Amino acid sequence: VGPKKEVAECKEKFASSADPTVSQMFMLDRVFNPEGKSLTPMRGFKYSSWSPLGCDANGRCLLAALTMDNRLTIHANLNRLQWVQLVDLTELYGERLFEAGYKLCKADAPCGELGDFPEFQRRHSMQAPVRMEWSGICTTQQVKHNNECRDVGSVLLAVLFENGNIAVWQFQLPFLGKESITSCNTIESGISSPSVLSWWEYEHNNRKMSGLIVGSAYGPVKILPINLKAVKGYFTLRQPVVLWQEMDQLPVHSIKCIPLYHPYQKCSCSLVVAARGPYVFWCLLLISKAGLNVHNSHVTGLHSLPIVSMTADKQNGTVYTCSSDGKVRQLIPIFTDVALKFEHQLIKLSEVFGSVRTHGIAVSPCGAYLAVITTEGMANGLHPVNKNYQVQFVTLKTFEEAAAQLLESSVQNLFRQVDLTDLVRWKILKDKHIPQFLQEALDKKIESCGSTYFWRFKLFLLRILYQSMQKAPSEAAWKPSHEDAKILISDSPGMGSTEDDQEEGTSKQASKQSLCDTGKGVDLDDTAEDSLHQPGDTGGREPMEEKLLEIQAQIEAVEMHLTREHMKRVLGEVYLHTWITENTSIPTRGVCDFLMSDDSYDDRTARVLIGHILKKMNKQTFPEHCSLCKEILPFTDRKQAVCSNGHMWLRCFLTYQSCQSLVYRRCLLHDSIARHPTPEDPEWIKRLLQGPCTFCDSPVF
Repeated sequence: VGPKKEVAECKEKFASSADPTVSQMFMLDRVFNPEGKSLTPMRGFKYSSWSPLGCDANGRCLLAALTMDNRLTIHANLNRLQWVQLVDLTELYGERLFEAGYKLCKADAPCGELGDFPEFQRRHSMQAPVRMEWSGICTTQQVKHNNECRDVGSVLLAVLFENGNIAVWQFQLPFLGKESITSCNTIESGISSPSVLSWWEYEHNNRKMSGLIVGSAYGPVKILPINLKAVKGYFTLRQPVVLWQEMDQLPVHSIKCIPLYHPYQKCSCSLVVAARGPYVFWCLLLISKAGLNVHNSHVTGLHSLPIVSMTADKQNGTVYTCSSDGKVRQLIPIFTDVALKFEHQLIKLSEVFGSVRTHGIAVSPCGAYLAVITTEGMANGLHPVNKNYQVQFVTLKTFEEAAAQLLESSVQNLFRQVDLTDLVRWKILKDKHIPQFLQEALDKKIESCGSTYFWRFKLFLLRILYQSMQKAPSEAAWKPSHEDAKILISDSPGMGSTEDDQEEGTSKQASKQSLCDTGKGVDLDDTAEDSLHQPGDTGGREPMEEKLLEIQAQIEAVEMHLTREHMKRVLGEVYLHTWITENTSIPTRGVCDFLMSDDSYDDRTARVLIGHILKKMNKQTFPEHCSLCKEILPFTDRKQAVCSNGHMWLRCFLTYQSCQSLVYRRCLLHDSIARHPTPEDPEWIKRLLQGPCTFCDSPVF
């Protein structure tokens, strides 16, 4: 808000002011006085917001976090389980305001002195964020040096401040840090005491419209137009639209915007729901020939206490609300000729978790789970001494509904539907078989369209089935064993040994004991082969071993099919991007020979493509060489390359090059490994290296 020395002097002046309206307001306002001295420290987070998928360097989400001391930062999960702060927006916005003299535009009157308490308040309120929300990913036009235009993805972050101003940051994707910030524009909302913010995104006749919905602590709700300059295909409102104007002192707590299709009007529409006290305010917006139609009303009789949290399933429009007494309401919108009505039913968490207090709810991306933050409720009329916060998960879909949604999905990406696959996984692990209806439906899908998505889904089911068939170890492997597992070998009859032999034998016995004590915490995939060869009762073991071997053979067959399909894609890229015979660093000849090595594999497309590539290569092979001994690395295995001297290198599953470096990337589920792109790689190889795992759709770190 000003030079450090001047700010410190002003703080001391206001704290010791003889006017109690100044001194008390200064001491109790945590925006001015974050350290607070005798007050509780400002630790923790006030609000957080997830960006859409595909915003960071790995194609995942960014996290905007607002701390209790009003600092807004953006974080990314660049490496596995490692979060990195990319930019501090509070600092950048403060620098912009300082350069502009704390004025939004040049025509504004000059600001007063920092020593005046109203000016001190104004400078703080115009920088203290209340809420921030991400827009959807949009496309912008970028002009290159040769005057060509290329489409560049961008995302917007709207930040609502205490004084009602909204800063709209535009970031180029993938977001890497300060250098990815394209612009920052500030608009005035005209809302006093703003409390909540949400993006309004509406699509009508292939024209996308956007705006910002702002709610006030006094009750009003309105949509503000946002002028997205240079954003392809986006339009906005001509003027603000007031959705609710009554100053009824019911604070707006949460706003959700849900895109829906109106079955009677035969057009897309937008449903805006807002939690106001114990009521839900809804507003239906649709564009007709007459213009923008607005229908609004309130849903009453839901809760006896104010709504503390609200979430929405954007796929079917279902809204969930909760109050602190452990009651969750499910609101299902039903369209009428004119507008809509809500059917609502009560979900009593006390029947599932006992007496609890609820603090927040969220629905998973595909609507499979409802996550609820709870603490202990009253017991015998008494509040608990300590609060233990827990995140509880409630299933909202059955296994059959989840399986049907996965089969008919338009997304065709297992990673983006991980909540649905989790329901399917749980069912197969419990029943130890894949339901017949799911197997038949999946086989039909594979026969009819042959999309690799259904092959990946089949691989997922087979792997879970294989995991469920294994004998579960009796105790967790990560738990230290407190029993003395050592045995004195010299006491055994007929055993004579030196002291070194005893120590060796003791360590072997201890390691054997620890292997036997592995438990449920272990990933069963890692103990797959060990469980096949464990000694024990052989009665009934042979049929189980045969079944496991049969499933293993099916898994290998599906993996090989997915590998061949991706090899065809890689060869297609090689053919399209090489005009003459050149060494592309991709082992093209080896991939061709590998595809044709199996006589049972008869794919006409692959044979024609390989014929064209071999003709273009003109008998040249361009083999890979071992970086240690310079020997040729033959392409005999899709997973690894071994030279004649025994040096082994892992192969990149995206380009099938050998990873001859100390660092490489790994898929999220540890299915496959991939190399890092290098500066000398052409654009099409870099594009291949940006792809997800070919087996599970997971991003690569």
